[in-house]
Amino acid sequence: MRKPVAFLGLSALLMSALLAASCARTEPRMPYGDIGLVYYGGEGGGERYTFFVMAEDDDGPDNLADLYLFHDREQLRWHIPADEWITYESEDRTWIGTRALVAPEGETLPRGRFRAVLENKGGERAERIITFDAPENPRFPFPALKFSDGEFAAVSSYPSNSLALYDEQGRFLRAIPLTELSGSVSDLPLPGNARLAALWAEDPDRLTSAFTDVIPIVR
Repeated sequence: MRKPVAFLGLSALLMSALLAASCARTEPRMPYGDIGLVYYGGEGGGERYTFFVMAEDDDGPDNLADLYLFHDREQLRWHIPADEWITYESEDRTWIGTRALVAPEGETLPRGRFRAVLENKGGERAERIITFDAPENPRFPFPALKFSDGEFAAVSSYPSNSLALYDEQGRFLRAIPLTELSGSVSDLPLPGNARLAALWAEDPDRLTSAFTDVIPIVR
């Protein structure tokens, strides 16, 4: 009669391998990442970076914990914890990040080589190098937006312009592209609860944009 010793040994090895695999930590993944520069006007204006990465983890997005951006040459570090992420879906992929990275007080945002780091709850990390060389000075004059007597007028040299719309409490509703920089407010596809607007002017080729103050819509 065949002895079961070898079978039991094989079973033990398989069970051990399965257990090890189930306990193995998996690294998160960051297939893509990008940085954009936004010029803000009015009080509290200046430069801010937008920073987003495509984030993946075999244990799901809830296993992701921290996102960092380093500029090693200038010895700068930004930390964006999970509860501060802006998250959106694009083509069934999850992007996480922020639109509000600023430089330390009195300094300008650096250009050049950045290092993105994504960490999950198990402490595993993924890194990605992102190079961003925005112009040191704005390519276009800062834009402007005005509403008066049922008319709107946008002054912008940027190649792409949109209205960012908000309700009475300042909650963002949506953005609508402007095919014309001036005209009647009644011709705009405004939601019924839109009460405030700002001009979002964009230079997609250089990943730079400008955002005006939010002002009341005069219909």
